[in-house]
Amino acid sequence: MDHFRAMRLRHVKYILYLLAIYTLGFGWTPYKTAFLSLILGTSIGLLIIWNLSWKIEKFGQAVTARKKVRTLGTLTRFSLAALAAVIAWAYPRYFAPVPTIVGLMTSYLVIVIDFLFHKWKHDKPHESEVNDDGA
Repeated sequence: MDHFRAMRLRHVKYILYLLAIYTLGFGWTPYKTAFLSLILGTSIGLLIIWNLSWKIEKFGQAVTARKKVRTLGTLTRFSLAALAAVIAWAYPRYFAPVPTIVGLMTSYLVIVIDFLFHKWKHDKPHESEVNDDGA
């Protein structure tokens, strides 16, 4: 489970870096609506991923203890995504729907990129595994 926690903290760190970049973009560029929408979507996406990882950890503990397994909170995650969409449509002067949805998907993109990076990093053959028979 320590590996899972380390992975979760790594994802949160990457998403917080992206939020910092979006905040700089909001402050220094004329694209205020787009960056504010990305901040909204990514922030709620972070809440969704945090909720999901917390539920998965509790799910794993329940399975290990052979207890009854509860739901993973799909309705909660859908409600948070709907909240982001409602905020974007309710305040079109400040938020745009498309960047908000892109922001919601950013956390999943971070997970996929992190997975691919770590798979590439751990699948590379080490020099000790390479056969040096000249072939």
